[in-house]
Formats: sequence, structure tokens, C-alpha cells
Amino acid sequence: MRHDLNLLPIFLMLMEERNVTRAAARLGITQPALSNALTRLREMLKDPLFVRERYGIQPTPKAEELAPVIAAALENLDSLILGQQEFDPSQATQLFTIAPNSYVEYVLMPAIIARLRACAPGISLKLVRYGADIAETGVTSGTTAMVIGRMVDPPDNLIVQHLMDEKFECIVRADHPVIGDHMTREQFEQLKHVNMLPPGRLRVGLFQALERQGLRRDVAVSVTHFAAIPEIVAVTDYCATLPSQICRRLAHDARLKVVPVPVDLGTFPVDMAWHVRYRHDPAHSWLRALVADVMKELGGD
Repeated sequence: MRHDLNLLPIFLMLMEERNVTRAAARLGITQPALSNALTRLREMLKDPLFVRERYGIQPTPKAEELAPVIAAALENLDSLILGQQEFDPSQATQLFTIAPNSYVEYVLMPAIIARLRACAPGISLKLVRYGADIAETGVTSGTTAMVIGRMVDPPDNLIVQHLMDEKFECIVRADHPVIGDHMTREQFEQLKHVNMLPPGRLRVGLFQALERQGLRRDVAVSVTHFAAIPEIVAVTDYCATLPSQICRRLAHDARLKVVPVPVDLGTFPVDMAWHVRYRHDPAHSWLRALVADVMKELGGD
């Protein structure tokens, strides 16, 4: 008897989402098509697999038992097939979906895109948001090639590579009436500040660093993107505490100046993560190496 192996990724997506509508959207198919595939899955695996509940579906004990076995089998099949393929970036025509956080999108992605244009002009990128929930990016199901940013408790089916550690600096307007080339702790606490909102409920990085040092920050305005900060700082006496790589770019703006943070706020990690199924994918391996190399160059500037 022949089995339709195309149904197995659909089964794994249903296991991840526990919701038919969301699973269909992630797979790029209609809900009726997914329901039809689920019917065939039930026939093939001789089990109901999922039962409906008020807010979605729940897997049966048989589905829970099958899920890790099917996931491992598909990963091994991917590795076997992809290991036989060669990858020529100069000839490749491929679309990669990447989920950078806002820092990485601002600092790293322009350099990655420039490198791709030079050595792999046929490769295209689609960027999706990486906020508080890594599962929403699609990387945990493999529909997104990689996520780049800070990883907090990544799931077991992701491989994580550390790229760099980033520190903090401050920016104020160039003709600030109080701040010269340095800033004291007292000045920092007396200034009004522009705050970059963290995604969702994720209070990490700068927020934790300030708390550890007991450094008070009088926030006058909070924004959702780094691009808004220099425009606000340039026309006020406000201060912004930002990652050093961003401050390096803003240092070229004659309206602004960069000054050291008055206390040691430590560093925060920048990581790259991808699904285990791409471990031996030649194209994916090449892209990971490119990202790591670009980040290394940026860190050494």
C-alpha cells in the first residue's frame, strides 16, 4: 500500500498550531483543503488524531506518540536528499524567509542584502517580524529559514548559534546644553529619555541591565522603532540609550553625538536559530555562514 508522505508535514503543523485555521494559513492552503488532508491522515494512520475543543483541537494519545517519530523521519529524509545536492550561490534562484528582531533588521540586514546582491543576485529575502514569541515567526515549523536576535528558551527542535555580544551607549543632540563628551550618573537620571519598547511582554536587554545597576530612567516618550529615536533626540534635550552598533550609525548624523553610558550595563547576546531539518541543507548552510561572516565584520568595525 502506498502512503501520501505529503500529508505528514500537515500533521506536524496541526500538532504545532492546535488550530485548523492557523495551520492552514501557515501552510498557505485553504481551510477546506486542510480538513480534507486531515480526513486522509486519519484514514492513513487509523486514528482520529485530533478532537475538537472550544478553542481549537487537541491531539489524541496516538497523535502524541506519532509526532516525534514522524518529525525525526522527515528530518532524516530531508538530510538524505539535501546531502546529495550541490549549491552554487551565483546561479541559485531561491527565496529565504528570515525573522530578524528590530535591532538586527536595522543593523545587520542591509549588509546581508548588499552581500547577497554581490555574490548571489538570484536569491531573494522575505523578512517577517520576530517579536516576543519565536513560534509566531514560523521557524519552529521550518517554514521560516532562520530567526536572528535574542533567544529566550528556544524549543528543542531549533539549533542556536551565538553571533556576537552587543553593548550600550547613549545619544544626545550635538549642542546639548548640559551634556559634553561624558555623562555622570546623576545627569543620566536627571535627563528625560526616549525609550525603545520591547516586543510584547519581553523585558530583557536594557531593562534588565538598568535594574541590575539600580539606574533610574525618566522616560518621556516610548517608540516602537529605532528609526524614530534620532529624530526625537535631535530636536529635544532628551537622551536615548541604544546598542553600540546603532550608535555607530547615528554618530554620522551631525545633529547628534554619542557619549558613554555612565555605568557598566553589560552586554546582550545576538543569536541565530534554525530548525534542525536544515542542519545539512547546502543552501541554508551557505546562508548561515554568510550571516555569521557579515556579523563578524560588523562587530570588528
